[in-house]
Amino acid sequence: MASYVIAVIVGVLLLAADQFTKYLAEMYIPLTGSGVDFIPGFIGFWRTNNGGAAWGFLDGHTWLLLSMTIVIMVICFAMLLKYGLKDKLLFWALTLVLSGGIGNLIDRIFRDGKVIDFIHLEFMEFPMFNLADCAIVIGAGLMVLYFIIDFLKETKKRKVDG
Repeated sequence: MASYVIAVIVGVLLLAADQFTKYLAEMYIPLTGSGVDFIPGFIGFWRTNNGGAAWGFLDGHTWLLLSMTIVIMVICFAMLLKYGLKDKLLFWALTLVLSGGIGNLIDRIFRDGKVIDFIHLEFMEFPMFNLADCAIVIGAGLMVLYFIIDFLKETKKRKVDG
């Protein structure tokens, strides 16, 4: 049970950290195309107000993005209630996806339909992102891992039973 409590605490802390770092980016990093090198040549902090999803996809379609996010959050919450307490990995995965999704949803609602992205990988061509995006990607990766493990367990069980 402790793992579930820790997952919820981590999710809440990630959500708070996401909102706090976005606030800092908004206050201290201009939108003018300049940023701060954190580790030169590796990672920097630049700021963009992203009106779309990843890579600016669906830019300007705020209501569609809001609707999609809410539907995904409802599905994740329903999965958490129905299946999450049966498996720690799935619980962690869904908690991270919910935490990140809520963080970006808050932005879309209170920042004119835009999400603040500020982490810039300088060593490769990759869109800027934020802590909520990190939580979503890690959570989605854990969910994929959960489904692979579950599939392998079921396959092994069928071989034994069959």
